[in-house]
Amino acid sequence: MSAIRRAEASWAGDLASGSGTVSASSSGAFESLPVTWAARTESSDGKTSPEELVAAAHAACFSMAFSGALGRAGTPPERLEVSAEVTFDKVEAGWRVVSSALTVRGVVPGMSAEDFVAAAEGAKDGCPISQALKGNVELSVDATLAS
Repeated sequence: MSAIRRAEASWAGDLASGSGTVSASSSGAFESLPVTWAARTESSDGKTSPEELVAAAHAACFSMAFSGALGRAGTPPERLEVSAEVTFDKVEAGWRVVSSALTVRGVVPGMSAEDFVAAAEGAKDGCPISQALKGNVELSVDATLAS
């Protein structure tokens, strides 16, 4: 069965001085978050950006993929703390998302640090958001097993 999610955005004005909003219309989890070009390329000043939303999606997706993989391996996590840092940069072809760097710290009883790192790499490659970005964006994961 397919899962379809919907978000909506509106924009007023030109790129440099205009502004807009983005809402999660499927879930209603957030409404009318403000977005501006400056929030993407300079200081966020309390506004979000498409890149921040991609980072949130990547961190959430990876945490689920990693938890699932650890559970299937017989070592379910007690806790995973995941962050994603998405970089938006100006390159020869113009502005683009160039990387998404995941960082995960986990508590997983009965697992070695080496196995944790290997499992994190596998989850990074298997996460559906990673797969959507793969080939277009540099992906990395920094994994640390807490003792």
